[in-house]
Amino acid sequence: MPAIVSSRQFALTSTDFEPNGTISMEQVFGGFGCTGKNISPALSWSGAPEGAKSFALLVHDPDAPTGGAGWWHWLVVNIPANTTFLAKDAGQTDGAKLPDGAVQVMTDFGSIGWGGPCPPVGDKPHHYNFTLYALNVDRLDVSGASASLVGYMINGNSIGKASLTGMFGR
Repeated sequence: MPAIVSSRQFALTSTDFEPNGTISMEQVFGGFGCTGKNISPALSWSGAPEGAKSFALLVHDPDAPTGGAGWWHWLVVNIPANTTFLAKDAGQTDGAKLPDGAVQVMTDFGSIGWGGPCPPVGDKPHHYNFTLYALNVDRLDVSGASASLVGYMINGNSIGKASLTGMFGR
């Protein structure tokens, strides 16, 4: 596995929620008893490591009651190296608002695109970990791959990562 090294501070931010802050109903899933708008948050980053040839974004809820697997909410790979943000609502299933070449992977909702928070009623607020990876490859061939396999491929090509966590409970 490549070493994760950076002389700059690789940072991921959002104008839609503060670090460890509450994710708004605009981002919450619309289904399974949740009544959100299912709009992916705006994300931006800076300080990517030198040598980054592409980026990948993984959004995961480790608190989901799945027997330890957590829940994959959004997976985007092959984000071009010159990209520094994903616009609000970039997670539409058709990918129309993603940068050219970016590809979304099947989530645990059984579809591609953003699937917002929707924890069980009465659970303590869940953590939604947004992790952006700088990769040493231009693209990953993830055709038909599971979320776990995509994560494995991302980690094997990562030269840096930046994280942002949001919270949501109901």
